[in-house]
Amino acid sequence: RRDVLVLTPWLAPIVWEGTFNRDILNAQYMQKNLVTGVVTFAVKKYWFFIEGFMSSANKYFLAGHQVNFYLFTDNPEQISHLQMAPENHLFVIAVQNHSQWQDISMSRMDIISRYIRSQFQYEVDYLYSIDIDVQLFEHIGVEIIDTLVGTISSWQYTARRESKSYETRTESQAAIPKGEGDFYYTASFYGGSVAEVYKLTRACFKGVMEDRENDIEARWHDESHLNKYLLYHKPTRLLSPEYYWDEEL
Repeated sequence: RRDVLVLTPWLAPIVWEGTFNRDILNAQYMQKNLVTGVVTFAVKKYWFFIEGFMSSANKYFLAGHQVNFYLFTDNPEQISHLQMAPENHLFVIAVQNHSQWQDISMSRMDIISRYIRSQFQYEVDYLYSIDIDVQLFEHIGVEIIDTLVGTISSWQYTARRESKSYETRTESQAAIPKGEGDFYYTASFYGGSVAEVYKLTRACFKGVMEDRENDIEARWHDESHLNKYLLYHKPTRLLSPEYYWDEEL
């Protein structure tokens, strides 16, 4: 691809359609006998999206490879039987809801890190967090697998640095200094090795709690903290906006 940026300034690949050979990657991945986990949250009205997300992810996410789906919901009894591919497993985990969606959003980092420590580290090699209100229309394969992976926001890909939606208030733990920032990453799709995702979620939740103690809320909640973390802990692989495209665009 010569029409897009395929390498970051720190030499991490940016994955676009047409920049990899999936057959070669699949063969390499198969030999390693790895398991990948997907975490998603369906709280309050978002349980409406479960069937669309799960049926499309079951079909298109790392098809043919072992995937554990961890679905956190405040309504586990409402989950109808979902037919999964033989290599996929669905785990429904009860979680309490919060009165405000921001609180739900910001507690996700804490929940993910706690479950990594108690459960996920023993069950999967890589872990990805994906929002429930999406559907997959094409294959997402092992080209996404790496140590620390961020997805470039489709809304902010072409924005100049000063126009990106970073948190700029210095009182916030999510603040990005003026003139800094590489890409704007969406919190709707990120992941990597279990160890790296644990460090990321722990750091982001710590920032959220410090902000709360100081009576401040970052501009875009957990996404602001994610962007701060990835500024100083560079992703080893970036996914292009193709991987999380907003149909409004």
